Amino acid sequence: MSNPNLQTLNKGNTGCISDVNMNRLLSVMKDRAVPEGSHLFWEGDTSDKLFYIKRGRVKITKTTDEGKELILYMHQDGDLIGQADPFFGTKHTFSAEVLEDSEVGVLDHTDLELLICQHCDFAIDFMKWMGSHHRITQTKFRDLMLYGKPGALCSTLIRLYNTYGEPHGDHIIINKKITHTDLSNMIGATRESVNRMLSDLRKKDAVEYEGGMIVIKDLEHLQGICHCELCPKEICRI
Repeated sequence: MSNPNLQTLNKGNTGCISDVNMNRLLSVMKDRAVPEGSHLFWEGDTSDKLFYIKRGRVKITKTTDEGKELILYMHQDGDLIGQADPFFGTKHTFSAEVLEDSEVGVLDHTDLELLICQHCDFAIDFMKWMGSHHRITQTKFRDLMLYGKPGALCSTLIRLYNTYGEPHGDHIIINKKITHTDLSNMIGATRESVNRMLSDLRKKDAVEYEGGMIVIKDLEHLQGICHCELCPKEICRI
């Protein structure tokens, strides 16, 4: 029988954490409203908190020495974000920019450490979350390094498909406006090269645009270009 005291949770990247343990996390969080355009943290800030997105979207970015922004992740409702090394006083190696008015739960590392020490099942779930986070990072590096910019772009489109995709006739529409600049920042390419690659994909009838949204028409074609390994959707996400 389910516990009537448990909250109904929106599972983002925390699907590996049980409802019991997610409610333990939620019970020690402090709610914060954050406006669009603000930052949860900046690269170089002390890493002493995690953030749980209850409502909204946040992008994780890395800035190069030349000032170019690279988008590492795009997070949404139900995602737990931050640098997951609670027992070490480190600094953030990336920044978190809020893309729309959002509500987040703020979790101090000291409270996280206490939960880990008190509940062995929580510690196991948290280790699963950390492992899942590392797998997402590893697969993104694989996509960027092994199959060139076309492979990286197709992989990114597949991740967007898994994260924001919704049925649209016989196809799937990515129900978030993603600009060519966003795509170029996700794969470390120029906007002009992304324009050319998308044009090639449109000529091959693999993708299309409708109302400013990307429509995925031939997922198998994209999978072939990036040598897709058919990772589970909780790993293959943006």
